[in-house]
Order: sequence, then C-alpha cells, then structure tokens
Amino acid sequence: MAENLKIELFVKASDDGESIGNCPFCHRIFMTLMLKGAPFTLTTIDLKRAPEVLKNLAPGSQPPFLLYNGEVKTDTNKIEEFLEEMLAPPNFPYLAPRYKESYTAGNDIFHKFSAYIKNPVSNQDDALQKNLLRSLLKLDKYLCTPLEYELKSEPQLQESRRKFLDGDTITLADCSLLPKLHIIRTVCKYYRQFDIPKDLKGVSRYLSNTAELKEFKYTCPSTEEILLFYRTMVRPQK
Repeated sequence: MAENLKIELFVKASDDGESIGNCPFCHRIFMTLMLKGAPFTLTTIDLKRAPEVLKNLAPGSQPPFLLYNGEVKTDTNKIEEFLEEMLAPPNFPYLAPRYKESYTAGNDIFHKFSAYIKNPVSNQDDALQKNLLRSLLKLDKYLCTPLEYELKSEPQLQESRRKFLDGDTITLADCSLLPKLHIIRTVCKYYRQFDIPKDLKGVSRYLSNTAELKEFKYTCPSTEEILLFYRTMVRPQK
C-alpha cells in the first residue's frame, strides 16, 4: 500500500526562500506526516515570489497544502482529518488523542501570546503578560492532573507523570500545540525577556520531554527564522 502512495506536502519557505519557514500550521502537518511514517516529499514555497505551483494547485490558499495521489487539500484541519482517515492501521498509526480535553488544552495560549507580543502600548504589557500567564497556568494544571488511565493503575496518584498531553505517546494534540509553544518561548524570551516560568512543573516537564523528539526537531524552523518573522511586529524596547 505505502509504495503506491504519492504524497506531497507544501510548506511555507523561510526568508531565504529554501528552508522551512515560520508557520505553526505547516509545522503541525509536517510533524503529523513524520509520525505517520508514510513516504512523502516536501516542497517549500517562497510566498514572496508566488510560484506557479501555488497558483495552479491552490489559488488563493496559504501553505500548508497537501497533494495526495493527485488530490489537493488546503485546510489545515481537513488535511489532518484526511491523513488520519487515509493513513490508518494496520499500515500506519492512529494519532488522535484518547481524551478530547487533550485537544483543547492550551488552545487559547497562542491568541494571548499574539496580543502580548504585538501590543503597541507599553503600559498594557503587564496586563497582557498576565493574560498569557493565566493561559499557561491552565495548561500546566491539565498536564499536572492525572488522566483516567493513570488513576486506573495508580489510584492514589496526586500528580501526573505522563510525557505528553494525552499520555506517553505523542498525538495530534501535541502536533498542534508544540509548534505554538516553541514560538511563544522563543519570541517572548528574545524580544520581551519573558520566559515560561520554571515553576510551571507540568509545562516544563512537557517541553523537556518533547525537545529532543526527532519528529519535532526535524520539522522545526530555525530560531533565526522565527525571530525574523516577528521582528517587524514587535514594539522596540526602550
């Protein structure tokens, strides 16, 4: 089955027009395909040059988009659903989380980050930073709370020891959240000297467990590319 597949993933190119650009949605689908283990080719698209491939295959669309045996998919959520349906057992693993809460954990963090990092008025920084922290605290609470499967084997467990959002196996929930958390940590630390607090034990454990995942590292844009993307959006510090 796998040898008959022809899968092409198109992602945003970096500023140099060749390597992987800063886009958490592209990163999400790239990670998903790596975890599925299906053969595919990757093409980076330089949006500044608006190549013919973009005009012909997905007019008006932004990467990521997918070509699956000639069929074009352009919406990130639909691409994910399509891959989960088409690349299924026994040849490929399912990646959906067991708990629906794993999918929604941290889902407002990127919005709060964007409001904070793009804020043009310095006297609003503290309030917007606190909003971001509140969202990180909610994520931390979820990561520290034992899930049902953990309590079945250890009913007295007070704090979760799982590696990822949904357990010890990485899922689609992680593919969605991790690229955003990485951008948040990278950009806030450089431009606002604000780091994710170490006393958020669940988040710290999660980031530590995921930092060395080859599926994450291989699909990740460079730090320089992430910072360059946000450079024009961030108000200079006085």
